[in-house]
Amino acid sequence: MKVAVTGASGFVGRHVLVELERRSVAATVALRPSSVVLPSFARHVVVRMDLRNPPPNAFELMGSPDVLLHLAWGGLPNYKSPQHIEQELPAQYRFLAGLIESGLKNLIVTGTCFEYGMQSGPLREDMEAQPANPYGLAKDTLRRQLEYLKNNQSFLLTWARLFYLYGSGQAKESLLPQLNGAVERGDKVFNMSGGEQLRDYLSVTDVAKYLVSLAMGNRDNGIVNICSGDPVSVRRMVEGWIEENDWPIKINLGYYPYPDYEPMAFWGDRQKLNCCLGVDQ
Repeated sequence: MKVAVTGASGFVGRHVLVELERRSVAATVALRPSSVVLPSFARHVVVRMDLRNPPPNAFELMGSPDVLLHLAWGGLPNYKSPQHIEQELPAQYRFLAGLIESGLKNLIVTGTCFEYGMQSGPLREDMEAQPANPYGLAKDTLRRQLEYLKNNQSFLLTWARLFYLYGSGQAKESLLPQLNGAVERGDKVFNMSGGEQLRDYLSVTDVAKYLVSLAMGNRDNGIVNICSGDPVSVRRMVEGWIEENDWPIKINLGYYPYPDYEPMAFWGDRQKLNCCLGVDQ
């Protein structure tokens, strides 16, 4: 099976390449012209391509892949930026639609739990999307556009809705890197919110395994939550990281307000993911 990956230099993409190598799969990696070629790309074919203005023969340049793991998306982590709607959405659709029209038969796209909006509790794939920020709206609109495209083009689509990830290579604005940075600076306390919000955290290495398994399954899965299915408070996660690493730092709860773009308690229902992966419930 010929595999292509976009967004391979990003947080999730780097781990996806590691997982592909673990399975002895060499991929074609589409990188922006300005992206740095990492040492981990050595076993893969690298092609330079501006996804916002791709060449007409983009599909052929990418090795005419059987499956594309599309992980690329700009403008993060500013979820409220209009860039997601005004720039990313139209560019992403043009790029993906062009590949499909050129012969791509299996497409895996990473979505976001923000597509569910301010809905609370366990979130299932059959629930109506109610995005409450530009990022979630742009992602959900792209999904709808691709689903509509299936009326005229024959291809398999898996929309992988990512929940909260953690692991090596994460953006410095994320929770764990911020905590780690405070420890490295020698801070005595780590300022955070009240920490009582419930979230769904999953290691990025597990996320990479799930994404590659879905890609190799060669099935039309539709929307699939990529999640743990186990709600945990942010406070508990931070306390666990501190205890696990024996870090000499205390948490200062209530320093920051709770985010206004997400509900206090939500997590993913992973029954469909388990079914797609062939895992016992």
